[in-house]
Amino acid sequence: MTPGVSAPLAAAVFTLLLIAWMLKAGAHLPLDRPNERSLHNRPVPRSGGLAIMAGIFAGFAMIGIPLAIVLPAAMLVVVSHFDDLRGLPIAVRFGAQFAAAVWLVAAMLSALPLPLLILIIVGIVWITNLYNFMDGSDGLAGGMTVAGFGFLAAGAWSSSDEALMIACVIVAAAGAVFLAFNFPPARIFMGDAGSVPLGFLAVALSLSGWRNGDWPFWFPAVVFFPFISDATLTLLKRMLCGKRFWQAHSTHYYQHLVQMGWGHRRTALAEYALMGLCGLGALWALGQPLYLQLSGAAVLAAVYTALAFLIDSAWRRHIKKNVETE
Repeated sequence: MTPGVSAPLAAAVFTLLLIAWMLKAGAHLPLDRPNERSLHNRPVPRSGGLAIMAGIFAGFAMIGIPLAIVLPAAMLVVVSHFDDLRGLPIAVRFGAQFAAAVWLVAAMLSALPLPLLILIIVGIVWITNLYNFMDGSDGLAGGMTVAGFGFLAAGAWSSSDEALMIACVIVAAAGAVFLAFNFPPARIFMGDAGSVPLGFLAVALSLSGWRNGDWPFWFPAVVFFPFISDATLTLLKRMLCGKRFWQAHSTHYYQHLVQMGWGHRRTALAEYALMGLCGLGALWALGQPLYLQLSGAAVLAAVYTALAFLIDSAWRRHIKKNVETE
């Protein structure tokens, strides 16, 4: 059996076995208990990310993924799991994320100019957190893992980068197994131990493809655009309103959809459709002239701006209606 089949299969099987054990352990796992920011109404185990990452690392070991990617990701798993268990100060969490970003950049991109390296480090930390911010609704982060890394794998395949393609398929395979248990109604959550290192891997593998000449810088950004746009717009709005943007909240666009009655399942399916459109559009644009690539990016930005406006308007009407009925 070739590594292209055996490594993703091992990742999927390992993830499946660990999740099955976790669900059997049930009450002995850390639970995500409902609070004022939650979109769920019952305690749910939140250590699924440990199973995902264990499966990914098993697959990575079979194909020899560089330690410059594996070790920082493993460090983030450990730190984030402690955060899941007890809660860690923001300085510790951000310190670990910056350390992981610097580690990766020093190993992979040290020849680049210093200003660009700083921007990339900041970008790595942002995407690492972004994945965590978007893990707040059943099936959402799991779906992005399958779609996002799946489209990265397709991009690597189109460039004949077999090693990177297999690495991306490994992550997507582990994510697909988790999604089977996380699709609404979720039986297990990812937790920070999964969402934070997955965000890191999204950037690490994206940068690997860019460094190898597999795709331009914009390609992974378009693939992951549904996550990037929601989290970034929400952050900017909170900053403009003078709110503590680093604190947990329930004001993301996907959270508003759930709160307005769409529910987890309908919201997840809508997001999957957007993920698919972005991924297919990004693959199509790879082979197009620059002016078509730029035109496609402008259309995508316009579509998401319109969607954000529509959701904001619907949310204001929802709040007004609730106030009038009280």
